[in-house]
Amino acid sequence: MTLILYSYIADLLFGDPQWFPHPVRGIARLVSFLEQRLIGRRLERLSGMLLVTVVVGVSIGCTYLFLRAAGAFGVFWRNAAWVFSSYTTLAVNDLLRHGRAVFLALEQKDIAGAREKLGLIVGRDTRNLTSAQVVAAAVETIAENTSDGIVAPLFYLFIGGPVLAMAYKAVNTLDSMIGHRDERYRCFGRFAARLDDVMNFIPARISGILISLAAFMLKKDAANAMRIMRRDAAKHPSPNSGVPEAAMAGALNIQLGGTRRYDGQVYAHPFFGDGGKDARPRIIMQAMKISFLSSVLMVLTGVLWQWIF
Repeated sequence: MTLILYSYIADLLFGDPQWFPHPVRGIARLVSFLEQRLIGRRLERLSGMLLVTVVVGVSIGCTYLFLRAAGAFGVFWRNAAWVFSSYTTLAVNDLLRHGRAVFLALEQKDIAGAREKLGLIVGRDTRNLTSAQVVAAAVETIAENTSDGIVAPLFYLFIGGPVLAMAYKAVNTLDSMIGHRDERYRCFGRFAARLDDVMNFIPARISGILISLAAFMLKKDAANAMRIMRRDAAKHPSPNSGVPEAAMAGALNIQLGGTRRYDGQVYAHPFFGDGGKDARPRIIMQAMKISFLSSVLMVLTGVLWQWIF
């Protein structure tokens, strides 16, 4: 229990420095290396399954061996390795830092800078977004990454330690890189996308509840968060992403979703929420507060669960 708290605090303090050899960047490089050698083959779906199996297997194996090797030097080094491995699966600091960067650019009326900073954390085209659209996109990614980057890794840390959490990060990285529905990845990335759906199913729903609870504690509209989550979550093409996004839209009384562009192509997207408030920059900060409090609640819930059972 204490080690997870240390891991969480380490993420808050240090985040993900670009100069540091982060395991998730190593996973991404491995995915790219294998993709170049496997995609385009005759049995694309099987090739995609092979890639997923190798990447997840290597991630599990390296984490396990790292922990075992550190443990050979004593309890202190074993615990230090446990904390380090766990900390690298979390993204609280990064999410808040990127969200704040977008907010500050908008506050300074630097719409071009806000679009550029938003482009670092979303996959859609940001070049022509209005200020309100930048705010909505930032809130969407804060909501989704509250689940993918915070709650889900913590969930797997609590039930399986760093090995299972790193397996989750491998699957999530695979989904972000090859789990697309376009012509290139429709077959090749299908297994990665489906496995990510399975592994995020429970954490996404926990995230929706935590966002609603955090909204209540911050005197936002918790009842509306639950209502919009029940009403709109299933509209999302993903079985999971709609849950935290709809909950956040309801909590803040704004409308998320709508048309967006990817690689110059326009895609229709469902709306979440009723849009009672204008999407002003301060909404980003409110979403960040809800996200951060949700992460604290997840840590406390997990610690309490382990203490009881």
